[in-house]
Amino acid sequence: MKITVVIISFLFVSSCRQKDKVTATKIVETASKGTSSDFPIKRLRNTQDIVNGMYSEISEKNKQLKDLDEKIVQIHDDSKIMNDLYNEMINNSKDYYLEAYRKISNLHDPVAKKEVLKIMGASSEKFENKISKLKKLKDQMRFNNHKIYAYYNLLKVRKTLPEIEKYQNAHPLKTDSLEKFIIKQNKLLNELKTLK
Repeated sequence: MKITVVIISFLFVSSCRQKDKVTATKIVETASKGTSSDFPIKRLRNTQDIVNGMYSEISEKNKQLKDLDEKIVQIHDDSKIMNDLYNEMINNSKDYYLEAYRKISNLHDPVAKKEVLKIMGASSEKFENKISKLKKLKDQMRFNNHKIYAYYNLLKVRKTLPEIEKYQNAHPLKTDSLEKFIIKQNKLLNELKTLK
């Protein structure tokens, strides 16, 4: 007799759970009903943010944007090459002067030492004047790169904003399904509270 009661109770609870499962599925289906968009909102790589992902999708279909992207990549690469080239030249020259001064410091002939230090001092001063101008130009190059990327990001936002709005319109945020789901959660919460 006890076994029969247990089996009947189990079947009753199971059927209630099946009904709840069907109801939950209907709630989720209702919430996602009519959610389609022509534009796939996705991130192309794990490290890519959604704006860049959307912009990549747009630029792949637009030759003008694609060409612009290539120019920006090229200017970035060229800036790095220019920066590395000038840094190498500056660092090699600085290393030379440091090493030359170290070698001359070991010279025991004071007249020759003074003469070479004078020549090296003039050369070093000329070099410092050159790199002073180079530093200003490199700073301008870096500043221009920042401006290019700022305007590039502005372009990305301008191009993707209408697309995210289309996406939002295609996926309306209706509250009725969510409200029904919260009611279901509250019922379960009350059931849990009453169990001892």
